[in-house]
Amino acid sequence: MGFQQIAGQDRAKSLLRNALAANRLAHAYLFAGPPGSGRMEMAQAFAQAIFCERGGGDACGECLECRKVLHGNHPDLHVIQPDGATVKIEQIRSLQRELSYRSSGAGYKVYIIQAAETMTVQAGNSLLKFLEEPPSPVVAILLAPSAQAVLPTILSRTQLVPFVPGDRQALENLLVQEGKSPLLARAAVHLSSGLSASRKLVDENWFADIRNVVIQLGKESPSRFAASVLQAQQQVFKTELAEHVDILLQLLALWYRDMIYAMTDRHSHMVFPDQAEWISKTAWSRSIGSWVTIMESALTAARRIKAHVAPQLALEQFLVNVREG
Repeated sequence: MGFQQIAGQDRAKSLLRNALAANRLAHAYLFAGPPGSGRMEMAQAFAQAIFCERGGGDACGECLECRKVLHGNHPDLHVIQPDGATVKIEQIRSLQRELSYRSSGAGYKVYIIQAAETMTVQAGNSLLKFLEEPPSPVVAILLAPSAQAVLPTILSRTQLVPFVPGDRQALENLLVQEGKSPLLARAAVHLSSGLSASRKLVDENWFADIRNVVIQLGKESPSRFAASVLQAQQQVFKTELAEHVDILLQLLALWYRDMIYAMTDRHSHMVFPDQAEWISKTAWSRSIGSWVTIMESALTAARRIKAHVAPQLALEQFLVNVREG
């Protein structure tokens, strides 16, 4: 994955490309930004460019080193993820041992620590010593939601690379360029964080089906309660879609948000543009406040499922709330 395949984040790309082109890499970077802003994708692209045999400001994507990164089997690239809820000191010590060995080639070793803000105090202190006296040549890439989320002592020893919230339109455009359905791409980028997660969702066989069910429920639920409950039982709970009721509810929240967009003449923001005519005719049947309440009810139901409430109970209670307005 090269930088050109990542949507947006021009400032981060420019900073990293300039460092690569000038061959002036810092020994540690902090990629700070919200979930869905492409931090991990950028870290992988940066690592690939560091290893690339052709050099320069981006990876060629074709040489042996690039292909190893793409396939996830480069011996000098190490990725650390939280073990449970935190990154633990044992993981940092294991990483230090790995990096003490000779590189497989003559170049850099790179390690990426995801969710660096979850490091225990002991892990953070162990990493701090490593950052102060890094074996050469090693490049560290730490990922965190903000600069303030990591220890000040770690922040002071890294080069900050700020990330802004993901550009949904740019992500949608990339998916469409890959040949994905424009309608599914638009829905996916509103449900997922980043390009990889959105692509995975679009590629799921059930995703198109669940979007169709949302359209049907969205049209039935405000005025035909019994029909919508029956539809949910037959098309959701008697099918594989029963495993994805949380996604269905999140999509329903977006459906009812489209009602508000229709009322405020923001049709270009709609997640269901193919239903714009029907939505525009129906939106004025209730107030904006009523649609907001229904949206919040859908999102609450999705959260209840994550808290282990039975999906069928959560969805049916939501449909009751829609009927009551």
